[in-house]
Amino acid sequence: MSFLSVFRIIALLEGVSYILLLFIATPIKYTLDNPQYVKLLGMPHGLLFIAYIAIAMLLKSSLNWSSKKFNYVLLAAIVPFGTFYIDRKYLK
Repeated sequence: MSFLSVFRIIALLEGVSYILLLFIATPIKYTLDNPQYVKLLGMPHGLLFIAYIAIAMLLKSSLNWSSKKFNYVLLAAIVPFGTFYIDRKYLK
């Protein structure tokens, strides 16, 4: 399995965990006063976020990303559905 394939998997998991955290766990926390799901999803999402950033930094030179493209890849980690866009646009 190539390093790019690992990055694509991490990007997918990071994107899914972010969406679950934003659109399911956080509303449950504030509407039902139940922080359990935020606690459950927070740590895995944080680890996936760090892995996404670290691997992106390692891939920048090997994939010859320009500074602009690299900044888009990094920005995608904080925009909902951003990692899915990056995968489709730059990683396939």
